[in-house]
Amino acid sequence: MIWGMVIDLKRCIGCQACTMACKEEYGVPRGIFWTKTLLEEVGTYPNVTRVFTPQICNHCDEAPCEAVCPTGATYVDEDSGVVLVDYNKCVGCRACAVACPYNNRHYLPKGSLAPYWEGKPTVFEEDSYKYFQEGISTKCAGCIERVNAGLDPACVEGCPTDARVFGDLGDPDSKIRQLIRSRHGVQPSPEKGTEPKVYYID
Repeated sequence: MIWGMVIDLKRCIGCQACTMACKEEYGVPRGIFWTKTLLEEVGTYPNVTRVFTPQICNHCDEAPCEAVCPTGATYVDEDSGVVLVDYNKCVGCRACAVACPYNNRHYLPKGSLAPYWEGKPTVFEEDSYKYFQEGISTKCAGCIERVNAGLDPACVEGCPTDARVFGDLGDPDSKIRQLIRSRHGVQPSPEKGTEPKVYYID
């Protein structure tokens, strides 16, 4: 199965449930958001509206972050095509962050794994922070463990309006392939030549 996602901009209401679902699933440290929804106000008064644009790592086929990584810490999972990071190999040089045209790489500076409140870490922090290291770069893991267990990524499951649809890009008859064809799905910044696995429909 080739990991893929379609984001329906007509369905997104900007509730940030995807952001919170990701935080809950991975316990991503403070200030770091593997997925988020951007807000833009468009138009001229009185005809003003809000546009919500969910963002996530695009798990590119031609991932520039993988190409520039000097240690091989950033790599592509052979089975799913998901771009992952081996934290034990990452040296925190941040070349990946410079190379990513979507600003989806995140550096964990010193102190980023400190407890939210003074004193002892919460049980949640103790459980989730053990997967991270200060001084390294991190990113969305595509919920690869959930996907391998037959589940949808947390951000997809947490979306109350079904604005995110997950599926197999390798299957021409999958729901996401049908959505891409029928509603003219587009990749973010296709001119970058990275071949993202995330598509947007409107």
